[in-house]
Amino acid sequence: MILTVDHGAVRELRLNRPPVNALTADLMEALRQAMEAAAREGIPALVLSGAPGRFCGGLDLPLLVELDRDSIDAAWDELYSLLRALAYSPIPVAAAITGHAPAGGTVLPLFCDRRIMADGDFKLGVNEVAVGIPLPPVIVSGLRRQVGPRQAERLAVSGVLISPREALEIGLVDELAPAAQVVARAVAWCETLLALPREAMAATRREARADMAAIFARDLEAELRQMMASWWNPETMDTLRSVVARLKKRADR
Repeated sequence: MILTVDHGAVRELRLNRPPVNALTADLMEALRQAMEAAAREGIPALVLSGAPGRFCGGLDLPLLVELDRDSIDAAWDELYSLLRALAYSPIPVAAAITGHAPAGGTVLPLFCDRRIMADGDFKLGVNEVAVGIPLPPVIVSGLRRQVGPRQAERLAVSGVLISPREALEIGLVDELAPAAQVVARAVAWCETLLALPREAMAATRREARADMAAIFARDLEAELRQMMASWWNPETMDTLRSVVARLKKRADR
């Protein structure tokens, strides 16, 4: 589910779960383990990418809505573990957002070092509320860090999906590139960091990202339990099932 491509010193981890790279517990675990393995191997920087036109479609709702409580608990736990791994990554991670990136597709890049997105007719945003899921506090914190309080409130509460151009204007992404060049630009950005004195860069990066790491430094057990409980709220389940039915109808056309 994770394709590994080495670009010299920089390793690309490419989500590979067609058709839209929707997140499951297995995919999130595989990505986290690939990141941890790269750091152990001495890889100095990573690029996280997806398929052309489809970076990541967020949580795999049609699959998750059929799971039992233990499996849903495991999925939420793995999501938090993956976000924490990104926030605490000892090496820089650039997100090459290769296309559509709703919900989890926007969330993963929030905790990376840089976000480079394909310029085109794509959408991204934290639309969890629109599908009946309260946006987790750790994600609200990451969003606030990236775009500031007012824009974070607008995006989180409304669940609006926006264009790459608007995302660039409000700071949700850092750079736009032609779709065919997104990964190359992300690799090039990593290489600019690796050209700096390594210890000075790493120490300064840790300090600059200390506020992000602090999001996960507190005890998150109560928050996780609340998010797990929210999944089974009757309104949430009704909304999720309605969304899944629409998705299936669209796929059958």
